[in-house]
Amino acid sequence: MSTTAPTIARQIPHAFPAILAGLTAGICDITAAFITAGLRGVRPLRLLQTVASGLLGAKSFEGGWETAALGAALHFLIALSAAGIFYAASRRWSVLTTRPVLSGVLYGIAVYLFMYWIVVPLSACRRGPFSITATIVAIVTHIVCVGLPISLIVRRYADHPSLTASKDAFV
Repeated sequence: MSTTAPTIARQIPHAFPAILAGLTAGICDITAAFITAGLRGVRPLRLLQTVASGLLGAKSFEGGWETAALGAALHFLIALSAAGIFYAASRRWSVLTTRPVLSGVLYGIAVYLFMYWIVVPLSACRRGPFSITATIVAIVTHIVCVGLPISLIVRRYADHPSLTASKDAFV
């Protein structure tokens, strides 16, 4: 008994693409952050505490692994939220799933702009000095590690009417 891709897609719970995309983006993004921060001598514990400092302020650096765990949880909450927003938007605007690479690149840039120019300034996190190199690395990281994984995974698992015909063509 063979199953077609659209049949499998219809059996997957509706939240699955957003959850899988969010977890994947979260893992890719935190891995990139660990690498880039590590090159500057920042340890993973400190990086995760920096994420938690958005909520706790400077106290997060006194909390050890507890605040690092909070930082990790916040990081994945943000990644899952970003994926959920993209998934919900893709239900309304099919171009997000019919043009996943372009959508992913633009979404990665949008997530970067939202995080660095709205969320961080509104948080208790202290922002360091501006660096064009760090900005370029952050934008590229958000494109490659956030936007593209989210758009490609949502494209792959989204059961959107405009995709059903194109998925059938590959079966």
